[in-house]
Amino acid sequence: MQTVHFTSALKRFFPDIEPQHVEGQTVAEVLDRLETQYPGLKSYLVTENGALRKHINIFVDGDLISDRDTLTDQLGQSQDILIFQALSGG
Repeated sequence: MQTVHFTSALKRFFPDIEPQHVEGQTVAEVLDRLETQYPGLKSYLVTENGALRKHINIFVDGDLISDRDTLTDQLGQSQDILIFQALSGG
């Protein structure tokens, strides 16, 4: 089971978001399962083609995922996932 953490910036759009324990063998599967808990989260994170949006990064055990287009990075039995929303402005 994966443990998914979210940066506090996502609370602006999903005020009830909290770390979650989620089953999934790929990053895409984890996002699909998170969508049931937080409707609209997946469309905020990925484009209509399924690619990760430019302002979003996902880290697995501290390493940036390599497949931003189809999110097929394989996950082990128990890994920490951080979904990170980049901030910009001035």
